Amino acid sequence: KQWYQRRVRGCSNKTMPLRVTSAGRTRVMGGASNSLRPPMIVFGCSSFPQMSKNVCDILGITEGNLAINHPTNKETDVEINEFVRSKEVFIISSGSCEDINNTIMELLIVIYACKTSSARKIIAVIPYLPYSRQCKMRKRGCITAKLVAKLLCNAGVNHLITMDLHHKEIQAFFDCSVDNLRASPFIIQYILDSIPGYQNGVIIAKSPDATRRASSYAERLQLDIAVIHGEEKNEGEEYSDDGRSSPPPPCSFSQQIFCFDYPGTVPQTVPKVKPAIRVVGDVSGRTAIFVDDMIDEAGTFINAARLLKSNGATNCYVMVTHGILSGQAPEELAACEEIDEVVVCNTTPIGNKTERCPKLKVIDVSIMIAEAIRRIHNGESMAHLYQNIRGDD
Repeated sequence: KQWYQRRVRGCSNKTMPLRVTSAGRTRVMGGASNSLRPPMIVFGCSSFPQMSKNVCDILGITEGNLAINHPTNKETDVEINEFVRSKEVFIISSGSCEDINNTIMELLIVIYACKTSSARKIIAVIPYLPYSRQCKMRKRGCITAKLVAKLLCNAGVNHLITMDLHHKEIQAFFDCSVDNLRASPFIIQYILDSIPGYQNGVIIAKSPDATRRASSYAERLQLDIAVIHGEEKNEGEEYSDDGRSSPPPPCSFSQQIFCFDYPGTVPQTVPKVKPAIRVVGDVSGRTAIFVDDMIDEAGTFINAARLLKSNGATNCYVMVTHGILSGQAPEELAACEEIDEVVVCNTTPIGNKTERCPKLKVIDVSIMIAEAIRRIHNGESMAHLYQNIRGDD
């Protein structure tokens, strides 16, 4: 902490830390010079006050004075009690499962207030990006993650700092630069220090979609990997025709309307038939370690843990980045005897979830957020935070 305070002490008095070179000369540390680097200010939204406090404590600066009120008409009123003209403004927020839509609206208003107050650069720090799971087109729905990205950019965001996006391709939705930090160094260190006998463990991907992430952890820990494939069969689940699967017109009708005849029938896509849920890989007598980017509803992990225990796994640990745990998920995990421990990062507000689920452990990643802010403000390279991370990770 003292080292960070020395590095960022120039944020308030416009002086940069100096380093003595081998020739006995001093030079300014950081990418930008004193005269070009604007002052910095950090604001914290009401959705995640603990993260903004931790970051400011690590950086050794005072959090900006931001007043957020919610009158009786449910609107959001924002008042910036700081001078932000020509400053770099960092706004810390995160998706909260309790009131996620109001959280997004509050963040947009704060961003726009800084923009209209002539801030030089606005950097949004959102460790967990809301609606990141809705990044694919499904039937007649929409890609909501792109809508959120457009809203943030149009409000005035020039740069985004986030962590472990659900799909890294979400970065393409933004019209600004995005730094997608990784929580894997913290999770791997926890596995090395706190899971007894991890050398006899196996990394579990709870679905084929999570195989790439699980392989990344398995290669770094030099462990084997197992994949849970298939799905549970629900009785009475049948295909329902909602009127969209209309067949092509008959040949006589096509001749009357289009003046041509179909050469044949349009072939139909063969429906997928997933096998019953099973484990691909050896877990007998070994410690099963789930790795994933988030945990919301606990049903998938609970069913997977029961399947692993039935296949001979000795212990089950769940390691994820974003512990959303909406609804009764903490109580369901606490009641599940097959899961020994659930480890999450503090990228979202935890609240009283640790009391509701004694198995829940929290890893603090504030220091990585603070280091990213410091490097961006000083104009330094972010490469150090992405060491040993390949393009497919």
